Amino acid sequence: MKNFLVFFLSVQMVSFSQFENIKSFQKKLIQEEKTGSNVAMVYKDGNMIYHHIENSNKPGDKNIDGETIFPVWSMSKPITIVSVMTLIERGKIKLDDPVSKYIPSFESLTCKSPSGSYKCNNEMTVYHLMTHRSGLKYYDEFENIRGLTSSVKYEDLKTFADDVSKVTLEFEPGTKYLYGINQAVLGRIVEVASGMDFYHYLKKTIFDPLGMNQTKFYLTKEEQTKFQPLFINSGNLKGFTYLLNELTYNENNKAYFGGEGLVSTFTDYSKFCRMLVNGGVFNGKRIIKQSSIDLMTKKHSEGYPEEDDAGYDQLGFYYGFSLFVLENPDIDGIGATKGIYGWSGYHNTHFWIDPEKKLYGLFMSRAREFDFGIQKRFRKEVYSTTN
Repeated sequence: MKNFLVFFLSVQMVSFSQFENIKSFQKKLIQEEKTGSNVAMVYKDGNMIYHHIENSNKPGDKNIDGETIFPVWSMSKPITIVSVMTLIERGKIKLDDPVSKYIPSFESLTCKSPSGSYKCNNEMTVYHLMTHRSGLKYYDEFENIRGLTSSVKYEDLKTFADDVSKVTLEFEPGTKYLYGINQAVLGRIVEVASGMDFYHYLKKTIFDPLGMNQTKFYLTKEEQTKFQPLFINSGNLKGFTYLLNELTYNENNKAYFGGEGLVSTFTDYSKFCRMLVNGGVFNGKRIIKQSSIDLMTKKHSEGYPEEDDAGYDQLGFYYGFSLFVLENPDIDGIGATKGIYGWSGYHNTHFWIDPEKKLYGLFMSRAREFDFGIQKRFRKEVYSTTN
């Protein structure tokens, strides 16, 4: 709590009365049974201009405070991307490097065709993983997805990556966009290129410099008491539970999945956002270059419908390095700035960065089913107030 209060009080505050629309939005999410307790913040021009926790006070839920820990799921991906960019800047990794340079088992991959599988003609590269153009996907329970990104089955990334190399790719690497387990594989590449396990490389290059002390792949016994329960509203399931964590968060497990495995606090992740909105700098420390952020947010894949897997609920956006980027604000239709970028997580954590306005928005809850509409509604309320 102390760190949260220091963070909260260290920024120049303005009156929050003008942001009643955002507070109302947070309440509506609970009333509509889309989330339980939730927290939102808006940061602009070096100041936190809005911050509010809306607790549901429902049986089984927990009040959010500065020490609450959330699984951020796919919001792990931008952190993984930044870690790879630090190694690219140091010359340890090149985007056109074949994955097999770091993971030899990827040397002989197979691809799908109407007549069966065949030896792929294209080599999978680091670039393909960065852009979700590798041919790997997220696999449903019948295809053993939980057996791939599983901290029950795997205790390290080497064994995981070697098993991934046996999967038949959906298409030739580089030919299409398909959202998948790419960043989990990138974690193993970081390990080989850096000579460190993935978590400790993240800790050295990102978490420690940013003071993200509660962002990690595991929970201690004490931290488990601070883990937010999941509100689920899916089919016949409704209520709060800890029985659907899906990952073990075991302190001794080293299968550090860079696509989905991190837990964090609201304060911690906001520091990552501050670094991005400041062009790679946090409190005078440069984490990555502005040119790296420019490359991360460049168009590497079209949006929907040009790429049919790109998501019809993200109209007006294209895809960078596992980031959505707004290309056409008119299609998005809520007054957001061209060039905003960000990502979201499976249990409804959401963020976006607005480089032009020096603004970012961050929202955290722990709820299923996932809804991109939460992020869009949040952005609508923010821009209706700040424009």
